[in-house]
Amino acid sequence: MRRTDREIKTSTEIEKIIQKSDVCRIALANDNFPYIVTLNFGYTDQPQQSFYFHCAREGKKLEMIGKNNLVCFEMDIDHKLIKGEKSCDWGMSFRSIIGYGKISVVIEKEEKIRGMNCIMDHYNGKGDYEYNEKVFENTAILRLDIEEMSGKNKQYSQT
Repeated sequence: MRRTDREIKTSTEIEKIIQKSDVCRIALANDNFPYIVTLNFGYTDQPQQSFYFHCAREGKKLEMIGKNNLVCFEMDIDHKLIKGEKSCDWGMSFRSIIGYGKISVVIEKEEKIRGMNCIMDHYNGKGDYEYNEKVFENTAILRLDIEEMSGKNKQYSQT
């Protein structure tokens, strides 16, 4: 990170951003063709730091993952526009994370359930969930194993 004064250095602060985020953006690339998609997600640090996503069982995203499973991800929160007297005085306060990892389609039913529960827990809190078997069979669950992640805190003070 170029501006180390804005770097979030603790995993606790990074996880607070994850907990407060309502979507995660993942960027994929194949043959010099970039593609970014916004997804609902769940996060776990057990047994390793991972995100889970759900999606249809076919489409561009899965085709691209099948060719190249290396991804970049991003999420951001606490946006606040700061107006200035001159155009160059304007800014935006925010907190964000960006990272890299490998994404894969979850095959095993038990892990699919664990992944979907992780997603539900993120939006609803811990609970016992039941899934329509037919709908669940037609849903793909993706797991992004995080290899690197950093956070940024950009704050402006209004005078």
